[in-house]
Amino acid sequence: MSVVIFANGELHHPEAARALIARSNLIIAADGGSRHCQALGVIPHVLIGDMDSIEPELLQEYEIAGAEIFHFPTRKDFNDLELALRLAQERGADEVVIVAALGNRWDHTLVNVLLPAGQDFAGMRISLVDGPQEMLLVHAGRRLHVLGQPGDTVSLIPLAGDARGITTQGLEYPLEEGELKFGSSRGVSNVLLGTEAQVWLREGLLLCV
Repeated sequence: MSVVIFANGELHHPEAARALIARSNLIIAADGGSRHCQALGVIPHVLIGDMDSIEPELLQEYEIAGAEIFHFPTRKDFNDLELALRLAQERGADEVVIVAALGNRWDHTLVNVLLPAGQDFAGMRISLVDGPQEMLLVHAGRRLHVLGQPGDTVSLIPLAGDARGITTQGLEYPLEEGELKFGSSRGVSNVLLGTEAQVWLREGLLLCV
């Protein structure tokens, strides 16, 4: 099942978000992500969060329209996006696209980027999308297929320490059992040769942008 989650960050490419909605089975608004749904004229199937970032009138509108509402207390262990991801997982999602995850609060942005790295979500393909840009994680022992156009920029950034045993296909600067050091810029700005590349590694975790 394919799920689109609207977070409460910045939405720079609304038409691209519409295209994602058209291909999804479930739309979840994580609290303030509801404002993006409203701007797009979309009623989310589910609204989840502590409701501190949604106007009462819009909340009432969604209730009347039949959206499922999951209202959590403000003092909670997870942010609204993590609650949305956990719900998507419970509903059987195998692919999740998060829209508007990045914004002007760096703490929220960093947490949102790193959430898909949690082992709880390892069974789902989770991507953060902002128009033509996309972030995906490459877990050890798993193969990532990167789709795009010839000439697209592909960056591989190690998280959680050094990444080892990296092998790529379809990139201008290939790696064969290579290593990328944590805190190094070596993996930035590779180039897609065709419409698809593949990345896998033996140890570590990579952020693919």
